[in-house]
Amino acid sequence: MIPPLLLAATPPPAAPTTLVRPQTVAPLPGALDGVLMLNDNNPELITAPGILLSTFPAAGRPEPRAHLDVALNGRFDLFSHHVYAGKPESLDSTLWLAVLAQPRGTEPVTLKLLAGSTALSQATDRVQPSAPFLPLPAVLPQDGSTFSGPGSRVATELLIRQRSPLLPDQWQLPPNRATTLVVLPLPVKGLDPLLNGRNLQLRLVSSGPVSVATLAAFGTGDQPPTPESWAPMLNGPLSPKEHTPTPRGSKGQLIYSRVSGVQVGSIWRTSLTDPGKRWLSASRAPISWPISSLERGSLGSGQVQTAELQALYPGTAWAAHGNYGVEYDLSIPLRNDSKAPLQLQLAFESPLKSDQPLGGLRFNTTPAKAVMFRGTVEVSGLDDGTGKPMGRRGFHLIQRAGQQGPALGTVSLAPGAQRQLQVRLIYPADATPPQVLSLLRVKQSPTNPASSQP
Repeated sequence: MIPPLLLAATPPPAAPTTLVRPQTVAPLPGALDGVLMLNDNNPELITAPGILLSTFPAAGRPEPRAHLDVALNGRFDLFSHHVYAGKPESLDSTLWLAVLAQPRGTEPVTLKLLAGSTALSQATDRVQPSAPFLPLPAVLPQDGSTFSGPGSRVATELLIRQRSPLLPDQWQLPPNRATTLVVLPLPVKGLDPLLNGRNLQLRLVSSGPVSVATLAAFGTGDQPPTPESWAPMLNGPLSPKEHTPTPRGSKGQLIYSRVSGVQVGSIWRTSLTDPGKRWLSASRAPISWPISSLERGSLGSGQVQTAELQALYPGTAWAAHGNYGVEYDLSIPLRNDSKAPLQLQLAFESPLKSDQPLGGLRFNTTPAKAVMFRGTVEVSGLDDGTGKPMGRRGFHLIQRAGQQGPALGTVSLAPGAQRQLQVRLIYPADATPPQVLSLLRVKQSPTNPASSQP
């Protein structure tokens, strides 16, 4: 007979690591606009100088495959995000990035900067703006100087309508030659490890058709290449690409790759309403809408928001997975059509990625290590819990995989009352899609006056 103390105890059942919050997951109404965006993100890690992206005509060029031959006219954007790891033989090397533009016709063109920002991961001097990847709290008020990573800073500055002092407000482009718009360093001197990144985003409008290119080159020491050396690089090769994607429609593992091309869509502006109505019934909460949903990441909504590409390089992503640099401008005309007061919470969340309907959204029950979102969300129309609106507010969020909330604020509605909410964000580099915008019910009780429930 085995003594009782030696009997193996039955272990308690393991606590679940995830939960499904029952709720509606609805497709985001509307669609991307038709503004073209140069999406320059492949290679992310630049290993050799050359052309990164070019919309110049290919005819007559020694390397025609390096040019996408797309005319840009009127409104267009540029999104550029790259990393440089230094040269092993030189601990103080600097890689230089340049943007060039040239009229497509025989007349000069005026190119105006409507908005623009750029930042390094780490600056090595006081001139270059930077945004290190700081371990910030999950939510902080956005005062215009709260960032974590260059993508976070650039998207935030565009959102709050700040323009980098490094960027002119316009350029005059003479015909028949390429004009250098900006030259920006990617330095690694004094950094450990030898790694730095730069994000650049421009919103532009031209008075006529132009070609645009982004280039990478080394100078001499920490000095940039000479001004006259950039244009001849348009006759040179492409900088090597990376991460060949899984072909569209393939089964099994999906490698998205990174984007190098011209996408169609810069802003998703829409109103979130009930079908056929001009308002959203507050009784539909809990409800969430995907933000930056993508192939195999629709969260059960059946909606892929990814911008399509008008032109792209072989061996790069076949769509703009992640919608980096895209602005979401969302109106929510809420109405309490019930006979009782309602209080809702507005939240921006990072549920676990899925594609099939789950009857809700799946979240981790304990914090994960992987950070999925670093950026700013701007909201108008929230109240202080008593129904008094608080005006426009910005929040900088750090969200981990499978993280619920936190709530950005509350909306208190008497029976029959209406409230207009406005949510804006620019999807930042250094984030991993998808996310959701959620309206959640608030349960009222004497001991817990404001806790969300499904």
